[in-house]
Amino acid sequence: MPWWTAAGPIVHHTGVTVARDTTDEKINDGKVIDEERFPMVTEGRIAGSRGLLGRRIFLEELRPLWHLDGKKTNLQLTEHAIREFGVRYPDVLCGDVGTTIRKYRQGEWHFDQGWAEHVERTSPRWSAPAIKAAVAEIHGMREQEAEHLNPFKQSYYVDHARKDVVLAAVDERVRGRFDEVIVYSFDSQDGKGLLDFLPESATKQTALEYVAGEYGVVREEVVFCGDSGNDIFPLTAGFSGVLVRNADEQLVANVHEAMRNNPGLRAYFAKGGFRGLNGYYTSGVIEGCYHYGVFKDS
Repeated sequence: MPWWTAAGPIVHHTGVTVARDTTDEKINDGKVIDEERFPMVTEGRIAGSRGLLGRRIFLEELRPLWHLDGKKTNLQLTEHAIREFGVRYPDVLCGDVGTTIRKYRQGEWHFDQGWAEHVERTSPRWSAPAIKAAVAEIHGMREQEAEHLNPFKQSYYVDHARKDVVLAAVDERVRGRFDEVIVYSFDSQDGKGLLDFLPESATKQTALEYVAGEYGVVREEVVFCGDSGNDIFPLTAGFSGVLVRNADEQLVANVHEAMRNNPGLRAYFAKGGFRGLNGYYTSGVIEGCYHYGVFKDS
């Protein structure tokens, strides 16, 4: 099965799993999406919802809509979801906020070693242990569990009420010293601040650029759907962006500002009311995919 054909763009989503809304049965009849024509790039964790788009596509969720064992890795969550919902394996899995890329070939997952080498080459000062040491004495943040860390991802939970003080201290100790990017977001479901340190060459944006470049896909044909603060980079990087209706207010404001400064940016803001859908989560992804012509009525 080809990962890319001229018939359809890449769709990448980090905000919600794509699943049918029960108010729109036609989306579930298998006629809207053809997996041979629209294979998908995926990232993050799978989410539970009320149904799936037949067995045609596979997109993942960064924050689960239903609880899964926190000790599982992103890959384990992916495997769990495939078994639970009967969806097909993705061809490419971008995980851990873009820091890992796996490909599924002949029934097995394979790390994209070329991606790891690219990151090491383009962010030579990156060091997760050095960043950990630099922030060790900052109060109001604690390291996340081992399954949420990897050589290219050093992550913390942050007391959201103290985030300004914490981030100021982080800037003083880290910013600009390790070829890093510092990404803060808020998990409204858990009430936790989330802080990720990543190599500046290993983010959601750069992972998509790498995969698209590998397959010769132009940036405008990559559809990226997001809802949280850490989606600002790919949503303003020249992809075809979608903000679902439940997107973080600050993210919406930042994207609007970026579009004012660069009128050439493509971003669609799901509104709801389309085909009886409300525009939140799954519905917003579907609405955005119709907007860009990924999904079409047969």
